[in-house]
Amino acid sequence: MVPIDELPDLDTAKQVARLLQAENERLHRRLEQLVAELARLKGQDAQVLLQRELAKLQEQLALMQQRLYGASSEKRPVSAPEPPPQRMRQQQGHGPQAQPELPVQEVVLPLDPADPVCGLCGGALHEWKGQTEDSEEVTVVERQFVLRKLHRQKYRCPQGCAPVTAPAPPRLVEGGRYSVEFAVHVALQKYVFHLPLARQQRMFLREGLGVERTTLWDQLEALARHLHKSYEALLAEVFTSPLIHADETLWYLLDKGPGKKWYAWTVASPDAVYHRIFPSRSGATAKMVLGDFKGVVVVDGYAAYQTATKAGAEEPAPATLAFCWAHVRRKFVEALKFEPACEHVLKFIAQLYAIEEDLPDWHALEDKVQQGALAHRLAVRQQQSAPLTERIKAWALSQRALPDSTFRKALEYMLELWSGLTVFLLNPRVPLDNNHVERQIRDVVLGRKNHYGSKSQRGTEVAALFYSLIETAKLRGEDPGDYLLRAALAAIDNPDAITLPVSHD
Repeated sequence: MVPIDELPDLDTAKQVARLLQAENERLHRRLEQLVAELARLKGQDAQVLLQRELAKLQEQLALMQQRLYGASSEKRPVSAPEPPPQRMRQQQGHGPQAQPELPVQEVVLPLDPADPVCGLCGGALHEWKGQTEDSEEVTVVERQFVLRKLHRQKYRCPQGCAPVTAPAPPRLVEGGRYSVEFAVHVALQKYVFHLPLARQQRMFLREGLGVERTTLWDQLEALARHLHKSYEALLAEVFTSPLIHADETLWYLLDKGPGKKWYAWTVASPDAVYHRIFPSRSGATAKMVLGDFKGVVVVDGYAAYQTATKAGAEEPAPATLAFCWAHVRRKFVEALKFEPACEHVLKFIAQLYAIEEDLPDWHALEDKVQQGALAHRLAVRQQQSAPLTERIKAWALSQRALPDSTFRKALEYMLELWSGLTVFLLNPRVPLDNNHVERQIRDVVLGRKNHYGSKSQRGTEVAALFYSLIETAKLRGEDPGDYLLRAALAAIDNPDAITLPVSHD
């Protein structure tokens, strides 16, 4: 069948829709026949079985329509407090905001030379020294590319010794024409602002710089080579944390044809992020991603992580999995459309989040203060969260749901992951959800939507490197451009240099 995206016109699409509708009706008739036959063989009521099958199909259709056309927000019009993943910032309003970071340009606006005449007496007007009527405006001064001609001064010795020439500035490539600052600028445009190289090329041409896309890629690739040791060191930095988050998302390899499905795998500590892109989403890949990490890994319910951390016959599990309550909540939000009883568990989960809102953070605190904060978190969770989780489990076990219904799947999902969902009660470092790493892969997803993936395997490696270093710089409060330039210059000066972003908390 021709893919929907490749249909040539609306009339053809209508014909395809009519054929699909006819096929759907045929399948419904066939379903009725098969259900009747199954009921006869089992000695059950055919009408009851048919209603169950139709209810399941209606749920699937409703969920599909919601995902295609509905709002992506999970907010619900309920009185119970919603579980906020983080504290909301105070709304700034629509008034003028202070701009302390902008350079200030003083501009004096005089009268036109023909205008300094008094409108009352006709006499000449004279400038009133020091008196102006002041206001301000935010404007834009366009970026400017400059061809810098470098003249390296030469010096000679009066005694006839060898002449000396002033050193050349650092170069990404020996004898290259583009500066390190230019390469960093291209990297920021692509991996922070998600501008494909073809779009950058058109923007640059509009501003007077003619440059090929391949040249822009050459600058990124050269910059990545200088930063590779720092990127490798970042993984060890992530694994020094006793707790990490892990997740994966789709990425396309566009090598010579339609995009092949690859996957960007991410591990993140509270202040560092490391991305890698692989062609597989298997348990073996998850095991390679997690390596020999022996702390707590916060994940969603994807089975690959359970495979990767499964204990062997003679060896204990290398890591402890803590599962994500936000994913559990998401399942019940979907099921709420078909089963009002989900409202109860959603209120319980909201209460769990409300308890967490009042707990102190821990990872950025000094050692003694951190230990006090962790002890407080543990005590509150034991006193307040533990009884609440028991109520959630008791509620789930008391429910009855149709097989294969959305409600049944939500219940099974939660109960199957229960041991990992309650790790946070025993370990005060563990958060309720995996939202931290989902925020860190947001730029990867935006990049995929804007430039569709990578054109080569080397492109996947370069993308993973820049996303890792840039996101870590953001987490630590260092400007990504300043960091990339600092790390690149250090590596050019010393190829073995490892430069990681510095925390500016």
